[in-house]
Amino acid sequence: MAHEKKERMNLQVSPELSKLLNGIADETGSNRTEVIRQALALMKVAHDAKRRGKHIGLTSDPSKLETEIVGLL
Repeated sequence: MAHEKKERMNLQVSPELSKLLNGIADETGSNRTEVIRQALALMKVAHDAKRRGKHIGLTSDPSKLETEIVGLL
């Protein structure tokens, strides 16, 4: 598999968002960059679902899921 070229980005966030990113990273044993990557991946899933007329939601009953998102957290 070819090595994917990466682009560096600078992102300015509020102190509150920085604290949130740090907290999620600490709780998941990850880092801020990975938290942002996963957040964008989840946004892509939501965007694609909406384009297909689907809805994103939460449920406490896994048997009601049509699609499950795995690999996050």
